[in-house]
Amino acid sequence: MTEDGSLKLVTGLVKWFDPSKGYGFILDENGGSDILLHGNVLRNFGRSSVADQSRVQVLVQHTSRGVQAAEVVSVEPPATDGQAPIADLDIDIIENLDSLPLRPARVKWFDKSKGFGFANIFGYSEDVFIHIEVLRHSGFADLAIGEALCLRIVEGPRGLMAAQIAAWDAAQTAHDEKAQAESLHNSLPHVAE
Repeated sequence: MTEDGSLKLVTGLVKWFDPSKGYGFILDENGGSDILLHGNVLRNFGRSSVADQSRVQVLVQHTSRGVQAAEVVSVEPPATDGQAPIADLDIDIIENLDSLPLRPARVKWFDKSKGFGFANIFGYSEDVFIHIEVLRHSGFADLAIGEALCLRIVEGPRGLMAAQIAAWDAAQTAHDEKAQAESLHNSLPHVAE
């Protein structure tokens, strides 16, 4: 906490995060001491993991054990070279990801050592393939069975596959933004043609 007792906003890169241990560390971009990121704080943000080198903004507090993240404000996936994370995803898909709808889903299973897993989209019977590189490009390190998340999906050579993964609440945020844009559009006067 700062001298007045408030939390301080800090930006940094995830040094490492281990979901099985339930914690990791963030490197303060201003050169401060490493920041403990506890799994519960990350779960309060709607995620069970975060990929190494993800850029995060957190509210921190000083404790007797050092600097700790009290709240996650944002997570940006690690920087990429702009290329698709796997060959099955065409670069056009990557450039137009935001045009694909976010679909609510639950993780059926995911095996980090095998590098893939599957999720079920609500309302669809077909499984959705999740590749670990798509997971990393989306800023996640691992997924837990039953974890709620959102997927942007495409038809791959062997069926449905995730092109991007987002936290569960991203669907609500996207829905709210779309509703707000439609409301604004509907409230504007239209010019007769």
